[in-house]
Amino acid sequence: MQNVFDIYTIIFLALAVFIFLRLRSVLGQRTGRERPPYDPYSAREPVRPATEKVVALPPRQAEPMAAPKPAELAEPSEPGDRWKGIAEAGSPVAAGLEGIVAADPAFDGKHFVAGARGAYEMIVGAFAEGDRRTLKNLLSRDVYDGFDAAIGEREKRGETVETRFVSIDTADIVAAELKAKTAQVTVRFHSKLITATRDGNGNVIDGSAERVTDITDVWTFARDVSSRDPNWKLVATEAEH
Repeated sequence: MQNVFDIYTIIFLALAVFIFLRLRSVLGQRTGRERPPYDPYSAREPVRPATEKVVALPPRQAEPMAAPKPAELAEPSEPGDRWKGIAEAGSPVAAGLEGIVAADPAFDGKHFVAGARGAYEMIVGAFAEGDRRTLKNLLSRDVYDGFDAAIGEREKRGETVETRFVSIDTADIVAAELKAKTAQVTVRFHSKLITATRDGNGNVIDGSAERVTDITDVWTFARDVSSRDPNWKLVATEAEH
């Protein structure tokens, strides 16, 4: 009987080792070099722009923010006032926007800013709600991975976030350039939010459910101008304090 017990023990141990190795190969292992969770409400370093093709920046209606069709374009404006209300004539921002228009004549600065404001509100709201599906459609891979990690950590702790926009006071283009065939436009948002993090018992552990907080975010959106898809995607984020 002892020999039989030993044989079965060895068999079970061998199976356990085999299953462990299979799980390890499928799920991977932590190396200590994983990126830390992303938290858009705390100080952070700018996220490095993603290198893959970027495709989506929808407004609040959850429809992609697309460039207007040729028939919808306004009458050509003089070079000096093309970016009136968007960028100062002769500034680096205006020069960058001119470069984008040269590659994509359908680009319209005011249309872009309106879409960016809607996307900003949608992304912040989706992060608070843990809506990964919406975020995946709006963010580049690197930025999405950071948001996803932060949501995962929050879920493990049993925490929830409540966020309500009071206003988006300003949304200004502060940088624009064409890199190869990728247009990148950076927007500085000044907004007012009411945001609170609650623990599993519903107690506020961060922020406030009543106090209005001033937030300044600098986000970069990008689009491959050689693509037939006219939509934009968030590729980098930074907070100003």
